[in-house]
Amino acid sequence: MVINFIALLAGLAVLVYSADKFVTGTASIARNLGVSPLLIGLTIVSVGTSAPEILVSTIASWQGNAGLAIGNALGSNIANIGLILGSTALVAPLAFHSGILKRELPVLMALSIGAYLLSLDGWDFFDGTLMLVGLITFTGWLIRTASNEKQHDLLGEEMEAELSENLPNKKEAWLYFGFGLVGLLLSSRVLVISAVNIAQFFGVSDVVIGLTIVAVGTSLPELAASIGSVLKGEDDLAVGNVVGSNIYNLLAVYSVPGVLAPGPVAESVLTRDFPVMLAFTGALFILGYGISKAGHISRMEGFGLVSVYTVYGWFLYQSAVAV
Repeated sequence: MVINFIALLAGLAVLVYSADKFVTGTASIARNLGVSPLLIGLTIVSVGTSAPEILVSTIASWQGNAGLAIGNALGSNIANIGLILGSTALVAPLAFHSGILKRELPVLMALSIGAYLLSLDGWDFFDGTLMLVGLITFTGWLIRTASNEKQHDLLGEEMEAELSENLPNKKEAWLYFGFGLVGLLLSSRVLVISAVNIAQFFGVSDVVIGLTIVAVGTSLPELAASIGSVLKGEDDLAVGNVVGSNIYNLLAVYSVPGVLAPGPVAESVLTRDFPVMLAFTGALFILGYGISKAGHISRMEGFGLVSVYTVYGWFLYQSAVAV
């Protein structure tokens, strides 16, 4: 069992490192091809930071571990808002004003509610395919939005500044891309195998493993990106990383078990984890549009997000121990 824990931690470390190289390489290739920074940020970076979740869920579903895939998707969205965005606000209060970001928040809320309603009678091929169609539609909307907005949106300006600092040259870009992709594939495979073995050894459901260790581990790229952005004063980018990643987690990650391993969704997921994800998403929606101050997350509100996430983690731990 010690070997499985070592493999799990090593897999997570390689996964996070590979995701960073993959995103950097892909963004650089796109920039060299003349793609606008705003479009790169809205699509390539968002998909890239969700790449760990996508690959882990695909491999888990392919092996018949749909619970791990579902837990990874929902757990990552919960961690992105509660842990990552909350921790980022503790580092520095967030103030975001991007018009595109404000338009993405209702999309995220609607997708979260839609995924929950579709899951009530099980998660099947039709549901998964419907989400994939939504993925294509949403990406098309982003491309059109980025073309219309150009660089006038604050998110585009911050992405321009970020890309100008971090992109490697053309040869290095392809090396980053290739190395990152191979690393993602191998580490995802190791991560799934070790996570399933650990769950079986302790008699814990693969859903709980997906909601906790795997979800937090695959969300680390978003944590690094968000804290790095807020330290540079790029608040819109910090929040945009989370919102974009959560949308793609639903469309590109949660859809996978429906297509590859359709079946009923665990009762605990419907009564515990989905409501928690909806509550966090609703909180972000309210903070985005504001009651007294729109588009602002204070340190106190960040502390509240982290505190609620900690309580949720404690309940998950208790449920696992009680098994």
